[in-house]
Amino acid sequence: MNGTSSPAAERRGPLLLGVRHHGPGSARAVRAALDAARPAAVLIEGPPEGDALLPLAADPGMRPPVALLAHAADDPGRAAFWPLAAFSPEWVAIRWAQEQEVPVPVRFIDLPAAHSLAAETDTEADPDAAGSVRPDPLAVLAETAGYDDPERWWEDVVEHRGAVREDPLAVFEVLGEAMGALRQAYGDGGHARDLVREAYMRQRMRAARREFGDAYAVVCGAWHVPALRAKTTAAADKALLTGLPKVKVETTWVPWTHRRLARAGGYGAGITSPGWYAHLFAARDRPVERWLTKVAGLLREEDRQVSPAHVIEAVRLAGTLAAVRGRPVAGLTETLEAVRAVMCDGSDIPLALVEDRLVVGDVLGEVPDGAPVVPLQRDLTRQQRSLRLKAEAQERELELDLRKDTDAAKSLLLHRLRLLGIGWGTPAASRGSTGTFRETWRLRWEPELSVRVAEAGIWGTTVEAAATAKAEADAAGAAELGEVTALAERCLLAGLSEALPAVLRALADRAALDTDVAGLAKALPALARSLRYGDVRGTDASALRTVAGGLAERICVALPPACAAGLDADAAAELRGHVDGVHGAIGLLEADGLRERWSAVLRALAGRDTVPGVIRGRAARLLLDDGRLPAQETVRLMGLALSPAAAPADAAGWIDGFAGGGGTLLVHDERLLGLIDAWLTGVPEQAFTDVLPLLRRTFGAYEAGVKRSLGELVRRGPSAKPAPSRAPEGFAPTLDPTRANAVLPVLRLLLTPA
Repeated sequence: MNGTSSPAAERRGPLLLGVRHHGPGSARAVRAALDAARPAAVLIEGPPEGDALLPLAADPGMRPPVALLAHAADDPGRAAFWPLAAFSPEWVAIRWAQEQEVPVPVRFIDLPAAHSLAAETDTEADPDAAGSVRPDPLAVLAETAGYDDPERWWEDVVEHRGAVREDPLAVFEVLGEAMGALRQAYGDGGHARDLVREAYMRQRMRAARREFGDAYAVVCGAWHVPALRAKTTAAADKALLTGLPKVKVETTWVPWTHRRLARAGGYGAGITSPGWYAHLFAARDRPVERWLTKVAGLLREEDRQVSPAHVIEAVRLAGTLAAVRGRPVAGLTETLEAVRAVMCDGSDIPLALVEDRLVVGDVLGEVPDGAPVVPLQRDLTRQQRSLRLKAEAQERELELDLRKDTDAAKSLLLHRLRLLGIGWGTPAASRGSTGTFRETWRLRWEPELSVRVAEAGIWGTTVEAAATAKAEADAAGAAELGEVTALAERCLLAGLSEALPAVLRALADRAALDTDVAGLAKALPALARSLRYGDVRGTDASALRTVAGGLAERICVALPPACAAGLDADAAAELRGHVDGVHGAIGLLEADGLRERWSAVLRALAGRDTVPGVIRGRAARLLLDDGRLPAQETVRLMGLALSPAAAPADAAGWIDGFAGGGGTLLVHDERLLGLIDAWLTGVPEQAFTDVLPLLRRTFGAYEAGVKRSLGELVRRGPSAKPAPSRAPEGFAPTLDPTRANAVLPVLRLLLTPA
């Protein structure tokens, strides 16, 4: 330093820089203070296990936001993150130390993660603190200064004041004094764990004093400054640290996101507007003008009419609002109000887009290849690069054509990750096609997935090997048949041919022991769907076909007795759904004679009086749709079901089973409609009230056009039948083969794979 009266020269003891985590004003002030004081070492609040990883911060491949991840070696799910953004004071201090001509030693001094991950939560460790609420230091200081919003107060006194002053250390002295007053009033603030952390920090400071004297700086949360400045003995601090539980931990750097820095993202030391703070840190001049230009660009991308004149007017309005409110410059509140009024025409809908994309943002950091990771993560990274599947924080849709090798490989990777519990991708409905060769995924990488990868590393060193081992373990531990069938489907989707034998053995064992026909019926559709993937993905599913065929045979034998076993309404409705599922599944199976045996089962169900009406009606409808029940027989069955001798509730159930899901059949067959109409008009008044909810559910599900056509037919009345030469309104008297055949080329184009 040049002057003898400089703060650095007058200061006694180490340089304590109390900061707000992720505050750009604090970050600029830290850099200015370090430039002025030139300490011989920098100590930073953070786990000491991360010291070995600090050199990676200087790697060109490291791009914040990133986080230091520490997890228990034997339980990766027990983990903690220490996020750092480009505008975090701690990150600025690390980079300052590394950028010096002679690099300055930099170390973490917080309580080791080995202790914090082994410890219980604060309320469990200190029952007296269970009912206390930790004060928000910024909220208390803001209220004292007459502000009702802590964020606005912090912006006015720190973020908008600039960092370069005549005395760059003044802001830290004032903030330290304010925190000292708060600590006198609130003590540890209800978190006794802080006392242990601060004792460890003081121990590390004593070690630094022995090595560097007082020529070192400490960058930590402002709340801790009074405790680090307090006069305590080494023996007292050692007593606080004696007997702490400990676990073996592993640490690494992982990418982080701006969204996770926000309080809404679940990080306790977070901020509400990381995108805004990143802009303030990066924009050295005219931050409001540059910010509103970004907003205009975003809104133009969304096809909103925003011109340079809008930007000029928004800048003027934001400045006027700040002046009226007595603020040094326009803050986030003023800029958003200006955006709403000038660029969004007073609407909150486009403003919400600005808040999501710019105020918070989806920036995803990067870590260099040299960062230590589990072998599974390294294999995943290799596959992401080879398949050009970039991990992104913003959600995006991915359309896959499984007939292409690259797309098929992407599908296998995403399905294997889902089986491992790594939810990078979520399957979505395909908009362009319903064929099995199409898949749609929604991808979004969350920082917590790095922990999921570490957890899954116990299963293997590659994604395929880990997914195979996980599938085999899940099959062995499955308690129900449905779990194993779902697992078999997922194995086929993931192309895990080595896991299939173990899964199929478990499937066959549980199918042989399962006597519940509902469980069998629930399992069959998943197996039938799985058989389709043998053609699309090239997977051999012959063993699965044998199991599925045997399961279908058992259902054909067990279903009729189960349906006649005195089922209540809820059980009958559930079994009706299983009948639909089995019917669709058998249509996909290619076993000899299976469809005929199933049709015989449906005929038995449709004609047995002891079977609930909803199942009898459904069986009749399925037979009719397959062309296995003549029209006259359908009329006879409906007449029996709706006869005066039938209970109204059972008859209504028959109608629900037969007509539920679509009423086009009733539009085209007036005989069936007439039977229903005649039964409905003859239901006694008291019984009508009972069956009305079921009938409303049945007919209310029809499309508007179908309901309108049925209404016209009923209004005309079944007795007023048109002359043979006439047809109902909207229909021709007879089928026109020429016009019907004209649609065949279009259908062929739609149904033929490209």
